[in-house]
Amino acid sequence: MIGVGGGIIISPALTLLGLTPPQVASTSLFAVSSTSVSSTIAYARSKRIQYTLGIKMALLAIPGAIIGSYLSTSIDPVYFKALLAMILIGTGIYLMFRKSITNGNPFSLESNWVKILFFSGTFVAGIISSLFGIGGGVIFVPLMIMIVGLTMHLAAPTSQFVLMITSLVGLTTHIILENPEYLPAVLLSVGAFGGAQIGSRLSTKLSEQKLRLILGFTFVGIALRLILDFYQSI
Repeated sequence: MIGVGGGIIISPALTLLGLTPPQVASTSLFAVSSTSVSSTIAYARSKRIQYTLGIKMALLAIPGAIIGSYLSTSIDPVYFKALLAMILIGTGIYLMFRKSITNGNPFSLESNWVKILFFSGTFVAGIISSLFGIGGGVIFVPLMIMIVGLTMHLAAPTSQFVLMITSLVGLTTHIILENPEYLPAVLLSVGAFGGAQIGSRLSTKLSEQKLRLILGFTFVGIALRLILDFYQSI
């Protein structure tokens, strides 16, 4: 509905349940893949996906998605929680204050430093997607709005298209590494697929403001819990 992907909720929940980083990332990616496929189908029908931009971003993010899958097998669970908490706080702040962050004219891609920011940001989003299982929408959407100049109406659908490609690549890598917990993964995927269809329809009918505030505060609250667990573990 807002283009950041459901993994940003699922991954912290699985972490708090005690799953290892590879299990969290791979299991969450099942749901992210299901959500992104479902959303992409719905958005394609309404012709809101910018395919040329989406394919370019996916090609940049795919190498990162593969790298992230391998990194998840070696990261310390304690630091996994701390890094995930930082991402949640950043996402929460972005959601709560997005209007002030994204208002104004987009940057010009003619500038070399802006190109570097765009390319590196997309690559890093791929790593984050497979390392934490949250999808890269939390980075894709701001890049599309602030640098490319897309409206939220187009950025969210295009982000889901990119997520569909990168999450499937990351998930495939995780499966090769034998990381997923298949029973919860399948159950999460079924629920996520249906929820994505509903969300894509509601995105054209409901105001985002209250939803963004609720999610923003929720993410910060979960992050504080993860930080508490981090300090109790060291």
